[in-house]
Amino acid sequence: MAVPADVARVVSLVPSLTESVAMTAPGLLVGATDWCSQPPDLDVARVKGTKSPALDRVIALRPDLVLANAEENRPEDLAALRAAGLAVWVTFPRTVPEALTSLGRMLLACRLDRPSWLDAAQAAWAEPWSGPRRRAVVPIWRRPWMAVGSGTFTGDVLSRLGVDNVLADHPERYPRVDLAGLPPYELVVLPDEPYAFSPTDGPEAFSAPTVCVSGRHLTWYGPSLAEARHVLREQLSAVGL
Repeated sequence: MAVPADVARVVSLVPSLTESVAMTAPGLLVGATDWCSQPPDLDVARVKGTKSPALDRVIALRPDLVLANAEENRPEDLAALRAAGLAVWVTFPRTVPEALTSLGRMLLACRLDRPSWLDAAQAAWAEPWSGPRRRAVVPIWRRPWMAVGSGTFTGDVLSRLGVDNVLADHPERYPRVDLAGLPPYELVVLPDEPYAFSPTDGPEAFSAPTVCVSGRHLTWYGPSLAEARHVLREQLSAVGL
């Protein structure tokens, strides 16, 4: 179903897209997932998780547009929403430039003007990295251990901050890994989501230097991109980057 000419009700199934719409037009959102934590005062109907949304709740909210992501949301759920007559907008950025372009298109689909935070995000990432570089592994889960692989937004963000993912050529985007069989690396980057790595949960498994970083700033594409470069550079400076 095509996006209607007038969009007055939006349901978002992706935390970063929820924040993007809420920061641009707060009254437009009528529903979001239980994981949509930004902005902190978000007050909309909750429709369960990204992987298991309550489709009946989404449909009952009568949205003009549902926002989704090709990786975070299941194709069968999006197909069911379309079959119910809802317009679904799907994003899938794998680099920072793709994310900035995708956000502009999505907000345009919501019939919104380009927000100042998007211009600020574009400016923040305009300058290329010219400092030192480190080879790193980037775990995203343990029990079992999983890490960032090839073609990911997260990997591109880190590459623009001097961190080269040692699994960037892996055939999978988020492979299970054997820590003893990883390629040589100099650094371990531990985001606090999706798994809540922390100084007391994660670093003990590695002999290389580790750095804990903000998962929201590393993995979300939305208003957080305006400050993500500064936040992540500050956190990575602890290991000389």
